[in-house]
Amino acid sequence: MKTSEAAQTPANPAEASATLVFHELSGMVSEMLGEYELGEDFHITADTTFFGDLELESIDLVVLAGHLEARYGSQVNIAEFIAALELDEIIGLTLGRLVDYVVDCLLVTRSLTPATLHTGSTQP
Repeated sequence: MKTSEAAQTPANPAEASATLVFHELSGMVSEMLGEYELGEDFHITADTTFFGDLELESIDLVVLAGHLEARYGSQVNIAEFIAALELDEIIGLTLGRLVDYVVDCLLVTRSLTPATLHTGSTQP
């Protein structure tokens, strides 16, 4: 049985946008990691760490930043976000924390509206 898109979208816009951004970011990360063997039982979650669980290098975060800017625009500035973190926060950075940052940036710049949740586009 197929459910409608409206039924799958949470009522709270911030929660809905976080769900959308999580799926997009996890897809970007999965695509980046396509050449690496993580095992069939490995699943990317909000608690997945970039450096511990995924064993990414700093250059991988630069590549991800490029993907994020291409998708969401310059209002999502990963370099600025990382610069504000302490070293232990960078090492423990999770996908969920990055999702929260992206959603906050989009909500602050008003790039994310209920309409963009359905179209998947935040570009004007």
